Amino acid sequence: MNGSKRTPRQPAASSRQHAAGPAAGLPHGGPGWLALFPLLVLAACAAPGPPPPPPPPVLVAESTWWLVDREIAAAARAATVTAGEHAGAAMAKWRQRVRHYCEADFIPWFTSYGTQQWLAIKVAWYRLGNEEPTDPAAARLAAYLQEQYQERVLTPVAREVDPAVVRETAARIYQRSLGTALAGIRQRHGVPADQFDRRLQRIPAISLAPPPTHDASLLQFIHADPLTALPAYGALLTRIREAADGNGGGADSRLSPAARRASEQALARLTASGAASAAAAIVGGVPGVVISLGAFGVGLAAHEKQRPEMEAELRASLDAALEETWFRLVEDRSSSVMAAVHYLSTRIDDELTPARSRPVELAPGPREIPLPPTPGLDVEDLRDAASPDEARSEAEAEPEADDDTETGDQDRDVESRY
Repeated sequence: MNGSKRTPRQPAASSRQHAAGPAAGLPHGGPGWLALFPLLVLAACAAPGPPPPPPPPVLVAESTWWLVDREIAAAARAATVTAGEHAGAAMAKWRQRVRHYCEADFIPWFTSYGTQQWLAIKVAWYRLGNEEPTDPAAARLAAYLQEQYQERVLTPVAREVDPAVVRETAARIYQRSLGTALAGIRQRHGVPADQFDRRLQRIPAISLAPPPTHDASLLQFIHADPLTALPAYGALLTRIREAADGNGGGADSRLSPAARRASEQALARLTASGAASAAAAIVGGVPGVVISLGAFGVGLAAHEKQRPEMEAELRASLDAALEETWFRLVEDRSSSVMAAVHYLSTRIDDELTPARSRPVELAPGPREIPLPPTPGLDVEDLRDAASPDEARSEAEAEPEADDDTETGDQDRDVESRY
């Protein structure tokens, strides 16, 4: 045994496979698939299902729409008050500044000695070569004074308070105030936004067609930004300007009555003093005529004596013209700075508050519950169960009926006798 060779002992194949365990039978990468399995399950659970059905439409009662319309009309009137407060304060300042520039600039300029002499030369120039039967000097002098009034009064005031800007600002304030109020009305009554917008689309705010673009609904007016981009609003402003021109002119001819009166007074004063004739001699170039300063006018001393009277006359003319302008810019609903707001509010109010009664929703009446029949109860039983007073009254009525029968028989006997 010691001389024999021993080969090394090899483990059996079956024992090697048994030692490898269950993992030896899995394919390569098996543990990775096991880790992905929970993720696949979660992804399947997170997949969106079918969309939920749309909610049923909200039905708004007719009585609710009636309240909504009334509140919209009330909101339009309230927004008019808000815009009117701003316009009234701005125009009050405009009036104050006009008076200030009249007293500080225009009246001292017009009544000065140098201006009066210059006006005399202009009158003489206007009359030079005039062959018409009418004197154009007063009209041309009025136009010159109007130009000076525009330059010395209206233009400086417009830099501070411009009535055209006040009109536009009042319309924007009205638009914002009404839009805010409408949003509150919709939320207060729980009306869906799409139904509320359709309601506003059916309410006319501007009706100036043709063309159709000159019409605008309340919804279009509320959402117009800027407001001047709405064609119907531009047509409304054009209509207001035309009304202002028809009531006495625009900004350039606003004070023409005052200028005309002032020119007539100045022309009469210059003619009576001889200043116009002297100026005509200079302008006409009459040879050999030498006119001194005293002959050219009434003189500085005499002018200063007449100046208070001239100022009073001019101030009265300017005050009268300012009242006319104030009426046109503030009080006239067709041409004032609130004309656009008044138009919109009136149009909305007329549409929403016609002569109609409030819808009445009748509640269902109580259901009639029949009474179960009472066994053994008959009409005769009710008659027998009458009160003693009723029985006594029936007994007293029976003899009267018998008497009537006897009287009728007697009458028939008398008739047969004749």
